[in-house]
Amino acid sequence: MTDRLVLGVDVGGSGIKAAPVHIDRGELASERVRIPTPQPSTPDAVAQVIVELVRHFDWTGPIGCTLPSVVQNGIVRTAANIDARWIGIDGLVLLRQATGLPVVLLNDADAAGVAEMRFGAGVGRHGVVVMITLGTGIGSALFVDQRLVPNTELGHLEIRGKDAEHRAAASVRERKELSWREWAPAVDEYLDRLEALLWPDLVIIGGGVSTKYDKFGPFLTSQVPTVPATLGNEAGIVGAALAAAEATNA
Repeated sequence: MTDRLVLGVDVGGSGIKAAPVHIDRGELASERVRIPTPQPSTPDAVAQVIVELVRHFDWTGPIGCTLPSVVQNGIVRTAANIDARWIGIDGLVLLRQATGLPVVLLNDADAAGVAEMRFGAGVGRHGVVVMITLGTGIGSALFVDQRLVPNTELGHLEIRGKDAEHRAAASVRERKELSWREWAPAVDEYLDRLEALLWPDLVIIGGGVSTKYDKFGPFLTSQVPTVPATLGNEAGIVGAALAAAEATNA
């Protein structure tokens, strides 16, 4: 089998990470490179960092890129942890013009979910699967029989008058200095809300806390089946590359 490579770029609030990806294996083909996200993280400033990463890898093929945003047909609709001037921008046109290369643009949690469904905890799982990323906020990716329903933004479900992410994100645990046991009921409440709305067959818990699942998982009492994500911080890069490969037939 030909060893197919696509460059994955994962744009976050604090860092922009990239690496070529073996898309048939879901593995990085070289060490990941991280450049701090410019402040302010305007569209032009972020695009210049992506150009720098493309040059670093001497890349000439398709690029998959994530944003912490709702992305509809290339148009950026929200801006979580990046500059609000992204809202309304045609991100596809911006990045294609900046790099001179084919680009596919998608939400960061959707990309991480795509990677987990193809190579991680979601392999072979059908029905309704939700991946949630518990970090600064809560990101989400919804799959029905392995097909992505994009831009779900389930971290903003209302729970007792607040966004769910203001109750159950990992940042809440850190800010309030909660133990893993003390934080688990907030995650339970969020999982119960997902169950009431979607009745998922599986919830994959991602974000940085996925590596600490053994510290809080045993305290979860929700009836929703949960498992930790397995691809860690590489999931966004891998998922972005997979999306680009599918869209460009790479």
